[in-house]
Amino acid sequence: MGDRSRNWLPVKHLLRRSAATCARACAVAGAVFVGAIALSPKPAEAAIVERVVAVVGERPILLSELRQRARPHIVRIALSTQNPSQQAAAESEMFRELLTRLIDERLEEQAADKAHLTVTPEEVDNGIRQVAAQARMDPKQLVAEAKRQGLTEQDYRDEIRRQVLEGKLIQLRVRGRVRVTEQDARSTYNSFVKEMGQQSSVDLRILVLSIPPGASQQTAAARVALAEELSRRGNAGEDFCQLVLQYSDDPSTKDSCGSRGPMALSMLLPELQEVAKHQKPGETSAPIVFRDPSGQQAALVVQTVSGGEQGKPPAYEQVQEQMMERAYVEATERQRKLWLQELRRGVYIDVRL
Repeated sequence: MGDRSRNWLPVKHLLRRSAATCARACAVAGAVFVGAIALSPKPAEAAIVERVVAVVGERPILLSELRQRARPHIVRIALSTQNPSQQAAAESEMFRELLTRLIDERLEEQAADKAHLTVTPEEVDNGIRQVAAQARMDPKQLVAEAKRQGLTEQDYRDEIRRQVLEGKLIQLRVRGRVRVTEQDARSTYNSFVKEMGQQSSVDLRILVLSIPPGASQQTAAARVALAEELSRRGNAGEDFCQLVLQYSDDPSTKDSCGSRGPMALSMLLPELQEVAKHQKPGETSAPIVFRDPSGQQAALVVQTVSGGEQGKPPAYEQVQEQMMERAYVEATERQRKLWLQELRRGVYIDVRL
């Protein structure tokens, strides 16, 4: 649950994987219509505000649920591309994949009910603390970041609850099927080496100056002016780590000079990719004024530590344990998918998206 996101602020895992009580009658009806009375003399028009996008057994998945779960993904898509047609295509694909995930969750919930598995509030709290520790944040910061991504605190707790429940099901139904050998670990290592050869990695230090929501033009200009000053000081040789420690509004990277460590160039925002491609190690960028779809703004000052490098892979003997663990994770995921396919064969599923 500790992968990196495209956002410049930490999103530790917000959505690694993405229960209604409506009876069969709701599923058969297929949609709910609400009439709206216009203030003008035009006749009122009916608007579709809800419909069923899938049925699993006798339980529907509603469009509103799908849209609610999609909110953080829509934010990330908007951040990754400014092309309307590409954004629309990415959102369409995302909705299809997310609906598949929701169907799997319905199947897992049914399996959990049969096995009498539950998740307590204390287990959810522990899960949040683990995610926060991996992201080097405290739980309150993690929840605040989830809200910035479009989730409520309850949305985020529900996501953690689903992951904890899935973990219990994997332990009960899937782990016993997993067998990993030395050959599997070596095959995983070969794939790892190939990945390293295909992706350049960069290490950037990012100083974040947030611009308060609803800030006046004067306030925003003052933050950008401060960013320009810090950029000049960084290029003049001043210790960038000290500048981050003193000025940055990103608490999760204050103690690491603003860096999250080397990462693939493709994982960065387009603006940061441009910096990484053209800026030499040790150089500090001019301010990058950034706004996300929620309206949050910040001025970023970026110093390059290293860029455009293809790291030399370690010898297998040095990472044997990690490769064995990675092979185990991959094998577990394969067996989880096979188990879900088995569950699907015994349940009526109707996709209507």
